[in-house]
Amino acid sequence: MLPDSFETARLILRPVARVDARAIFTGYAQDPEVVRFVMWRPHHALADTEAYIADCLSTPADKSRSYALIAREGGQLLGNFALRRPDLHRLDFGYVLARQYWGRGLMTEVLSLAARWGMRQNDIWRIGAVCDVENRASARVMEKAGLAREGILRRWLVHPNISGEPRDCFSYALTR
Repeated sequence: MLPDSFETARLILRPVARVDARAIFTGYAQDPEVVRFVMWRPHHALADTEAYIADCLSTPADKSRSYALIAREGGQLLGNFALRRPDLHRLDFGYVLARQYWGRGLMTEVLSLAARWGMRQNDIWRIGAVCDVENRASARVMEKAGLAREGILRRWLVHPNISGEPRDCFSYALTR
């Protein structure tokens, strides 16, 4: 089972909830620069964000959990961190952060904690993800969190906000 919540020095991660729709929509989901390297298009209406949240809530918590990143100081929603269990022995993840909070080490803080948690689980042997080869910021987050770059996956993912063709991605992982 994936955890109900995580806490870091500066953030509380709790499951995303329906009440988060407006904060997600206005905070980052419609910002083209924030969603440049994700696999979904910018949200054009609050209904897009509400549908995303409904999808998160309908996924069993032992398979995937999307966490809202809440600032300990001020209580604002800053972004999202998803932890997924595609197989019994491994975890993968994804994240997005409102642009105004970039460059503060917040996502490194979150990923470091999630990776440590994952490696403490007896049945998890790997936590990893990929990022577009042009997404240097995401690559740095994974490296600072202790994940190793394993290589380049050619024509691996479509990032629709960049191109309709599959793009090369770096693969990162932490294993035990």
